[in-house]
Amino acid sequence: MPQTAIEKIVQRYAVGLGDGQRVHAGDYVTIRPKHIMTHDNTGAVIPKFRSITGENGRIKDPAQPVFGMDHDIQNKTPEHLAKYGKIRTFAERNGIAYYPPGRGIAHQIMVEQGYVIPGSMVVGSDSHSNIYGAIGAVGTPVVRTDAAAIWATGQTWWQIPPQIRVEFTGKLRPGVTGKDVIITLCGYFANDEVLNAAVEFHGPGVETLTIEDRLTISNMTTEWGALVGMFPFDQKLKAYLIERAEHFAAQSKESAAYNASDVEQWWKDRHILEPDTDAVYEKVLTLDLSTISAHVSGPNSVKVMHSLDDIARQHIKIHKAYLMSCVNARLGDFREASRVLDEHGSDAKINPAVKLYIAAASSEIESEAKELGYWNRLVKAGAIELPPGCGACIGLGAGTLEPGEVGISATNRNFQGRMGSREALCYLASPAVVIESAIRGEIAPPEHMASMVPTVGSCTVLERDPKPAGKQQILDGFPAELTGRVLYLPEDNLNTDGIYGKDVTYRDEITFEQQGQYAMLNYDPEFQNIAKRGDILVGGRNFGTGSSREQAATALASRGIQMVIAATAGQTYKRNAFNNGFIVVECPALVDHLAELEKEAVASGTRTIPGPEIVVDFQHSQVSCDGQVFPFGALSTTAQELIVAGGCENLVRKRLNEG
Repeated sequence: MPQTAIEKIVQRYAVGLGDGQRVHAGDYVTIRPKHIMTHDNTGAVIPKFRSITGENGRIKDPAQPVFGMDHDIQNKTPEHLAKYGKIRTFAERNGIAYYPPGRGIAHQIMVEQGYVIPGSMVVGSDSHSNIYGAIGAVGTPVVRTDAAAIWATGQTWWQIPPQIRVEFTGKLRPGVTGKDVIITLCGYFANDEVLNAAVEFHGPGVETLTIEDRLTISNMTTEWGALVGMFPFDQKLKAYLIERAEHFAAQSKESAAYNASDVEQWWKDRHILEPDTDAVYEKVLTLDLSTISAHVSGPNSVKVMHSLDDIARQHIKIHKAYLMSCVNARLGDFREASRVLDEHGSDAKINPAVKLYIAAASSEIESEAKELGYWNRLVKAGAIELPPGCGACIGLGAGTLEPGEVGISATNRNFQGRMGSREALCYLASPAVVIESAIRGEIAPPEHMASMVPTVGSCTVLERDPKPAGKQQILDGFPAELTGRVLYLPEDNLNTDGIYGKDVTYRDEITFEQQGQYAMLNYDPEFQNIAKRGDILVGGRNFGTGSSREQAATALASRGIQMVIAATAGQTYKRNAFNNGFIVVECPALVDHLAELEKEAVASGTRTIPGPEIVVDFQHSQVSCDGQVFPFGALSTTAQELIVAGGCENLVRKRLNEG
């Protein structure tokens, strides 16, 4: 059977396949990725690793992990500095690459330092690991438990997602950027077209996009709902890799990630990374790049987009602006920001009512931006400098949004409460729009921005009808059914920031038993007063979207929730849940039934609604509610094994002990 480009790469990194076996969408495979990236969450992965291997356990392949400290680098408390110190000591003892606070955002380091190459599979314990797809690699998020398993064994499990092909035609007009492309994709195709899927970008429009554009687009395919966002290996990528190889050579690095000869060999062999002509995709989306206009998304939602022309007419005053993050803080972004300032004259300043915060994606980028004058131009205009890292994008450090404030940001997420107070509003835009808005004091388009035109795109569904689940074999120790009260949360795209807030995500001292008291506080503070042990939580579409923080699953288990049923759920969220022994299933018909049943409560604004008792029958893959039966997809043997074992850590430990 023919394969897509993504399926071919996964095949290269799959282990234990039979002779002649070819992998395809839907297959469960054991993968041995080229690298596994962890950041500040390394501190939480270490005890998981020791739980699997024991206190004196050794890393299976020390060249596989990469540690990059980037999230909470402005935190100078003794406790936090000690955490970083422990991570560094662990890295040194095990011969693992370690990048200290201030070196840059881990995703940028992975690309910049050559850990990601065309045709590789690189995973990260962070939801924006999709970014590696810009380099012609399969980049995808895994979770903390996976990271520990990979450290211990070199491998973990993965289900190959549905394959989707996106065809770009045309060319971007002046002033329109990669950020506008991905905002348009999120807003134009906003009905879960790519949810939990692996996306390949193709078509003549691809070659017109810069590598920085591609990094931005691949990065935010996460917000679009995809698990992979991969571009092809073309002449533009080859030129970028040659440039990086020359940079490595100039640095006289004995252990350079690759050299120009390597790149030429990859280029010679690039045909092995191309999809077969008759490869099977579930959907084909098209988008004419020449019809994309500058857009802004929000407030507090990535999938709600507005044309810049429309939103500018609203004269929305802003208090803070941000040029930072792994999506838009590269050299070209600072060049564009400097250009916008210059359009207003050499003495142009940031509006006195606005605070503009800038942070480069890496120290290398900051140095280059300073050398070329871009950085100093922004500082001269009044920008506030922050060190290379995540900072306010994750709601940590200086410059977070206060109650009642409005911000515009070149970051990748504007979920309620993510960048500060849940009583603040945040919009996302390109760097040029962010700087223009910071100058004017309100959301505004730069001079000479291309005019608004209708977007032209399409979606062709090629997917086949799903097969009925039938009677499912239940493993010993797995429950045949669960009974409990419904706790209905009538919210689509309920993200992990809402489920388990940023304020506690990186506090490693919080135990599993304590996590439950923080569950859903950012979504609905009343949740804690309403929820009872034994409840079955029912959510909307794309439940658990957002980051890869595992506490968004474990905190619900800690609170006594038996399981989650959603119309659809983020794959990374489901992965976190099953890896920690917590069940999540998708049953859209039940959710639709509850939406009708509880429509008055929903209309009143109630966000946590106690409902009827339901019975979840795993053997027949159905939920009984109010005398009706609603089907869901059967749980695989892999999923059941994880639940029976009490999670991935226990399962891996058991297998290691068994030899």
